[in-house]
Amino acid sequence: MALIKDIEGVLPQIDHTCYLAETAVVIGKTKIGKNSSVWFNAVIRADVNEIHIGDYTNIQDNACVHCTFQKAATVIGNYVTVGHNAVVHGCKVENNALIGMGAVVMDEAVIGEGAIVAAGAVITEKTIVPPGTIWAGVPAKQVKELNKEKVMQYLGAHAERYHNYTKWWYTEEK
Repeated sequence: MALIKDIEGVLPQIDHTCYLAETAVVIGKTKIGKNSSVWFNAVIRADVNEIHIGDYTNIQDNACVHCTFQKAATVIGNYVTVGHNAVVHGCKVENNALIGMGAVVMDEAVIGEGAIVAAGAVITEKTIVPPGTIWAGVPAKQVKELNKEKVMQYLGAHAERYHNYTKWWYTEEK
């Protein structure tokens, strides 16, 4: 069973349709929407500010979602994929975006709708990533503009696939 912990008496609000892996950690002022998933060893730590995660969003293995005291909450939209080992910190990730494996998104950055942050990329503080673009590198720079219609279909379908994977993990206990 996942570790769900209160901070100063505030428990996370997790929709009953979410999947939380046994080693996932969800702490404090967190809200997670319908059909989202938090995978093995992922940590969502809303101890110093709030974290809001939308519907059909997946936070994959070893990812870390945090926020900044008195500065920046973290807001992650619907149908978002946060890849393995990614760090999402005090920023906004809009609907249908993808944060690649090992990527870092820093305080007050905004990842636009349907944008892709490549694996290993570092989005520095206050960077605005326009909708429908791909950013890569350290520090990350825009490398491509995407066909918005195609990318929205692809990323939405990817997030739905992750929701479908959760069905493999449910047990009779849940």
